Amino acid sequence: MIHDYSAGTSSIASYGPAILRLVVGAIFIAHGAQKLFGIWGGGGLESTAGAFAKLGLEPSYPMAVAAGVVEFGGGLLLLFGALTLFAAFALIVQMLVAIWKVHAAAGFFLPAGYEYNLALIAALASLMLTGPGAFSFDRQRALSAAADAAGRARVRHGNI
Repeated sequence: MIHDYSAGTSSIASYGPAILRLVVGAIFIAHGAQKLFGIWGGGGLESTAGAFAKLGLEPSYPMAVAAGVVEFGGGLLLLFGALTLFAAFALIVQMLVAIWKVHAAAGFFLPAGYEYNLALIAALASLMLTGPGAFSFDRQRALSAAADAAGRARVRHGNI
């Protein structure tokens, strides 16, 4: 495991990753919803599949579904701090593909460059290294497992 999720639960430092996780999760939920449902100015699956076909990402419709599910589902997982390591990894792969197929040709700077994707990759990598922070399912699960292990150790040593 990269990070001990149960460490420092009452520390102010655990709130930094939580804020980052909530914001980045919301960003990915919004972009996934654009791809899947066509809301907030998105084109939906048909439009996304058409764009993927133009980029040479075939079969375009299943790839559009996969991209939307990774972004929307990964964003939800980040928002709740559940399976943070896996969600962040999947989203990093998604952003690397976006850089490779869309943004690299335009160079580094926005509006068409890859600097925003790189900032998202850095945020996701930070979450992978630090953990999800406060108010997350991952942290709660780690605390519960640690408490169970401590209880079993007390029973084994007769300290109950």
